[in-house]
Amino acid sequence: MALYKVEDFDPNYRDTFQGDEIKGLGVYAEGTDEKIGSVSDVLVDDQGHFRYLVVDLGFWIFGKKVLLPIGRARIDYKIDRVYAIGMTRQQAEDLPEFNERSGVDYDYEEQVRGVYRRPGDLNRPLDATSAVDTSTPLDASVPLDRNDQPAATPNYPTYNRDTYNYDQVPSLFGINQGDNQTLKLYEERLIANKKRQKTGEVAIGKRVETETAKVAIPLEKERVVIERVTPKDAGATVSPEEANFHEGELARVEIYEETPDIRKEAFVREEVRVTKVVDKETSQAQASLRREELDVDTTGGLPIEER
Repeated sequence: MALYKVEDFDPNYRDTFQGDEIKGLGVYAEGTDEKIGSVSDVLVDDQGHFRYLVVDLGFWIFGKKVLLPIGRARIDYKIDRVYAIGMTRQQAEDLPEFNERSGVDYDYEEQVRGVYRRPGDLNRPLDATSAVDTSTPLDASVPLDRNDQPAATPNYPTYNRDTYNYDQVPSLFGINQGDNQTLKLYEERLIANKKRQKTGEVAIGKRVETETAKVAIPLEKERVVIERVTPKDAGATVSPEEANFHEGELARVEIYEETPDIRKEAFVREEVRVTKVVDKETSQAQASLRREELDVDTTGGLPIEER
């Protein structure tokens, strides 16, 4: 079964994990917090499932790398650590060395799995109390059959290179019950608020404009008209008593005329009332919202129950 480095399988794998980078995380022994090494790479199968963490033991042994099955790892992104379940520093040093140039084949994987695998226990998940068994040398761990597989013994299961499947050993490649994680699914939403801001001001004042007004005033002016007429009895004799000759007799006539009397007066022409009114309108806004959905990828027809 072919294995690939995660970056070779999916160059954009970081986008899938929303920025959580597993490479470079420190690997510690669970329970003792012994530093074992750091994750230098991840190996996935042809379906993209995590199978092994490549652990660089350069913290103690320069250049040596070993494989940690994903079922034996507990990843805690909150503190950027990977905990190796049931492994000590010395046991990690005794693991078969991983050579990137030679790659991973079935025989090498069986060597690695033989160290981690607990004989006779295929289905029960391993916990921190299940130590890695490195007491038996790798080249003499169990006898081999005609297919170069461990011979059947009461305590050791047999596997076939042509039919082997990672699901056969959930204790190494399954998710431990104690390592269940809660995924938070996020969704964006639009929040519509209003803010009041000054857009300008209107100054209203008065100014005086001057113009020339013309008005026509009819005026009356008196004048004296002296008219001489001949009476009807002109030439008739009058009595001496009627004819009264004396000097100094005057007739006075008062003469009047009108002159313009112009003045100005102010009056209220109109009132200007200044008020404010509020015009209402609806503003339309749009934005692209992101929402996280849960993707469940299973193999082997495993039942999934959603609650």
